[in-house]
Amino acid sequence: MEKNWYVVHTYSGYENKVKANLEKRVETMGMQDKIFRVVIPEEQETEVKDGRKKTYMRKTFPGYVLVELIMTDDAWYVVRNTPGVTGFIGSSGGGVKPTPLLPEEVEAILKQMGETEGKVDLDFNVGDLVEVLEGPFAHFQGIVGEILSDKEKISVTIDMFGRETKMELDFDQVLKV
Repeated sequence: MEKNWYVVHTYSGYENKVKANLEKRVETMGMQDKIFRVVIPEEQETEVKDGRKKTYMRKTFPGYVLVELIMTDDAWYVVRNTPGVTGFIGSSGGGVKPTPLLPEEVEAILKQMGETEGKVDLDFNVGDLVEVLEGPFAHFQGIVGEILSDKEKISVTIDMFGRETKMELDFDQVLKV
């Protein structure tokens, strides 16, 4: 059986408790080989109040948690019976196993959070000349200034109208020249 991502519905405001409870249950019940990651979809928001900039994480899908697991009876039971969980999304109930998320759906959610499912192979180094493939700077060339492997981003300096402009791009948005 293969591992897939599933959406779990929680009581509103219980996402963090469900994540903590589920991770603890996985450890105490020895389910590390069937239940892998528990993710609360969030994105960073910046708000300006009274002239002060405040950054915080906002839940993208309040009341939902993503769980990566191999759907077996015991894994289903552990997740389903975690305190705060109301059920799986994509299940008609009555013990019917839920439908997993499509890989592209998971990839989009994780990318938005700054995480990624599969690592991209790097074929460039600091100082290399690269071309931007998409966006407003498509077809511009620049020099790699920094490689941010953890975020799968790259810092590129582009010469625009005689001024150097730094930009942060995803690995898949540039091509080595």
